[in-house]
Amino acid sequence: MGVYTCPRVFTSSSSSSTYCCRHHPDLATRAAVNPRPGFAAGRVDSTTPFHGLSSLILRFPPNFVRQLSTKARRNCSNIGVAQIVAASWSNKDSDLSAVPAASAVDAAATAVDLVVPAQIGPEDDLAAVDAEYAVFGNGVQLGGLPDLKDASFLSSDGSIAIHAGERLGRGIVTDAITTPVVNTSAYFFKKTADLLDFKEKRATSFEYGRYGNPTTVVLEEKISALEGAESTLMLASGMCASTVLLMALVPAGGHIVTTTDCYRKTRIFIETILPKMRITATIIDPADVEALETALNENKVSLFFTESPTNPFLRCVDIKLVSDLCHSKGAVVCIDGTFATPMNQKALALGADLVVHSATKYLAGHNDVLAGCISGSMKLVSEIRILHHILGGALNPNAAYLIIRGMKTLHIRIQQQNSTALRMAKILEAHPKVAHVYYPGLPSHPEHELAMRQMTGFGGVVSFEIDGDLKRTIKFIDALKIPYIAPSFGGCESIVDQPAIMSYWDLSQSDRLKYGIKDNLVRFSFGIEDFNDLKADILQALEKI
Repeated sequence: MGVYTCPRVFTSSSSSSTYCCRHHPDLATRAAVNPRPGFAAGRVDSTTPFHGLSSLILRFPPNFVRQLSTKARRNCSNIGVAQIVAASWSNKDSDLSAVPAASAVDAAATAVDLVVPAQIGPEDDLAAVDAEYAVFGNGVQLGGLPDLKDASFLSSDGSIAIHAGERLGRGIVTDAITTPVVNTSAYFFKKTADLLDFKEKRATSFEYGRYGNPTTVVLEEKISALEGAESTLMLASGMCASTVLLMALVPAGGHIVTTTDCYRKTRIFIETILPKMRITATIIDPADVEALETALNENKVSLFFTESPTNPFLRCVDIKLVSDLCHSKGAVVCIDGTFATPMNQKALALGADLVVHSATKYLAGHNDVLAGCISGSMKLVSEIRILHHILGGALNPNAAYLIIRGMKTLHIRIQQQNSTALRMAKILEAHPKVAHVYYPGLPSHPEHELAMRQMTGFGGVVSFEIDGDLKRTIKFIDALKIPYIAPSFGGCESIVDQPAIMSYWDLSQSDRLKYGIKDNLVRFSFGIEDFNDLKADILQALEKI
């Protein structure tokens, strides 16, 4: 699992050249890192649950020099020296400004001298070490454990989205700016004793690809930093995240509360799959606080689960109010914040226990990957993680890389999409061929004042009803030139769909109306194209109907 680097530069007595060895697979001592609280007094607490590698540099002990084979000693280069400099920078708070710039090798040697671990006796037993270092029984040291949550030098969510989990330190030792993709299905143990240490919780490891991946952990930490969460779990899709969460937190025979307006597949799961586990549900209007109080009083509610804003009518739930009510009755609150993103809404700060995202949408932002995530307290996310490890649904590390890349432009994309959507919502609301517009940024929206309080932006999706029937709405959509007719939203490219056809065509018109889905409803996801281009395209399409 770990990537290893040598903690010192070796100087040959017969030469003035300075070398640094690359790691040798036959000599690599196995270890894994747990970044969470449990590293008290510089020692690994084997009782702390392990949820993934995090932003720590693994170094070989000082006596590793005696173990080097001749072949490994020759396998040295200035590239290895550069990796040591990068590792020392990300692993310590050392001031490298005093390092002379005479030569790259001299600078590397000086930098490494700043981070050489405390010398230990010639014995191989590393049970005792300076409190600055955590030690696994197999001898691999975790030096200078940084406080990865300290991002005080980053003043905005935009900077956090770029650097969290990476520039703040990451568990993959590399001098690359971008996070590498670790493509592996399993993680090996050097010897059986290491495996036993892992099984008996004296050491930690991913062990198997379904249980975690270093690339994925970088993404999890990035999202945790944005949400202000203790832990984040990545899954293969947004629906995977929602269903695993519901099954993990609601006991057989339990009761949940959800809202009328929501993603249809979530509703189907709640109405058809959960009853097989004797789990019942109360479905309320997003703004009906009285109905929520009644449900809490009449049932032993385990979970309140809703979207905010909702799909497709962008209704908003008073997260603080429902959290206070639910917590008073011992119920957990989970908010699906996909339509908002962490840039526009901080559900955890408002009182929710968990926040779910379909990372397929805004977080990844390029219409090229499927993923879901759950963020919240370590206790709740760990409970969900246990079931996730059983069910599967692990995120591919290549997908994790794509989302990491996508999130580096998240704040710029959201700014553009917020602006375009709000401006177009106002134009559409004033247009004679548009019957109604649903957007929380408009004063006409039923939860506009609430959205103003708990959101900093209103997202890039606008739903509206054409003044006409199914065929007239189809004519409008087919006249558009920029957006793709497709499901999904939140990407760079604009997307449009007619929910009556795209999501509800299997139902009769009367059954669609039970969910408020009219034949003339349009859901428009604004991308990051130029506002004037999108405006001109929509207006010309309206002129053709």
